[in-house]
Amino acid sequence: MEAVQPISKQQVVDILDRVKDPEIDTVSVIDLGMVEHVHIQGSEVSIQMLPTFLGCPALEIIEKNMIEEVSKLPQVTNVHVEFIFDPPWTSDRITQKGQEGLKKFGIAPPPRRLEEDGSWHVDCPYCGSTYVTLENIFGPTACRSILYCKSCKNPFEAMKPVSNI
Repeated sequence: MEAVQPISKQQVVDILDRVKDPEIDTVSVIDLGMVEHVHIQGSEVSIQMLPTFLGCPALEIIEKNMIEEVSKLPQVTNVHVEFIFDPPWTSDRITQKGQEGLKKFGIAPPPRRLEEDGSWHVDCPYCGSTYVTLENIFGPTACRSILYCKSCKNPFEAMKPVSNI
């Protein structure tokens, strides 16, 4: 009989990298920077997550998908997911891979920095143009706004910048 190898944090992170955002299937919870801590105690895995926005309707689905995927590891007997709010999630946590995934989906990633006056600017995810206008600060979800590209004439969504500053 083979000895069961202990669970590694990297194994869990690799699995979580396959758990996609239910609304944007080109980015994972890792890509979005939602995973704060992975704790392993024997055969039990505990994951602390930062929600991108309070009241996000996808959190239950994300939790269920994470538990299902991590539970597929043969060494795992229990998975617990906890949403925490400290530190608060910021859009700076989105990885480069996550930013590319957002663009692939047609969503402009949030800007890396705000202007001195607090304004922000994003480029069109379709053509890369900087000639865009904000159509509505309120998008289909709390974390996105609707913009319009005057170059390629496409409306698009953009992730809102979220900062602790």
